[in-house]
Amino acid sequence: MESSAAGKTLTVGMELAYPPFETKDAAGNPSGISVDLAKALGEYLNRPVTIENINWDGLIPSLQTGKVDVVISSMTITAERSEVVDFSDPYAHSYLALLVNSNSNINGVEDLDQESKVVDVKKGTTGYVYATKYLTRAKVNALSSENACVTEVTQAKADAFIYDQLTIYRQNQTNKETTKAILIPFQDSENWGMAVNKGNTELLGKINEFIAQYKAEGGFGKLTEKYLSEEKKTFDSLGFSWFFDD
Repeated sequence: MESSAAGKTLTVGMELAYPPFETKDAAGNPSGISVDLAKALGEYLNRPVTIENINWDGLIPSLQTGKVDVVISSMTITAERSEVVDFSDPYAHSYLALLVNSNSNINGVEDLDQESKVVDVKKGTTGYVYATKYLTRAKVNALSSENACVTEVTQAKADAFIYDQLTIYRQNQTNKETTKAILIPFQDSENWGMAVNKGNTELLGKINEFIAQYKAEGGFGKLTEKYLSEEKKTFDSLGFSWFFDD
C-alpha cells in the first residue's frame, strides 16, 4: 500500500565523519555506504532524500525534535538508546577492536585494565561504554572525533583506541609504521539499525520491509563490492564474519 508520506522529502540524519560509511566526497557532498543506503530507502518509499550532517551526540535529539525522519549512521542498537528511539531490524553487525601504538606491549584488551594505561574512545560510542564499564583502572579519554583518537595512538599519547573492527583495520593500514591492530573480537557482536522517533510505526514498518528486500536482492553485497572489496577479502582470510552477513 502506498505510504501516506509518499512524495514528501525523507530527511536522514548521519554524522559524515565515518568513512566509508558516512563521509564527504571531494566536492563536500555526502558520500558513502549509508548515503547509498539512504537513497535506496528513498527510492523504495518513493520519497526524495535529504541528508543532514549532524554531530554524533545530536543524532538522537534530532529525531526527537523532528529535525530528521530517520538516522542511518552506523548506530549500534543498545537497550539505552532503545528507550528513547525505535530501531529497525539489524542490517549489519560489528565487533570492537583495538588500535595500539606499534611500540606498545598491548596484546589484548585485558592488558589495558591498568592504572598506567591510557585508553582513547570516541564520545557516545559503544567503545566508550565498554571502556568505562570494563577498564575501570585505566585512564579513559573520551574525545570528540575518531581522528583525534588515532592521532594520540600514533604519537604514543594513548596506549589504545577502542572502535569497531573495520575502522581499526583501515586506520592501521593508513598508519602502518606507528600502529598495530588487534582485531580478535573481545565481546559479542553489535547490531546496527536505522533509528526513528518513538512510536513512528508506519515508517519503521516500511524500513524493515526495505531492509529485507534490499538484502534479498543483493544490495549489501553490491555495497561491499563498491566500497569494501579489499577489506572483505582480508576479513574472509582471517575468518572474521562480515558486516552484512547474517
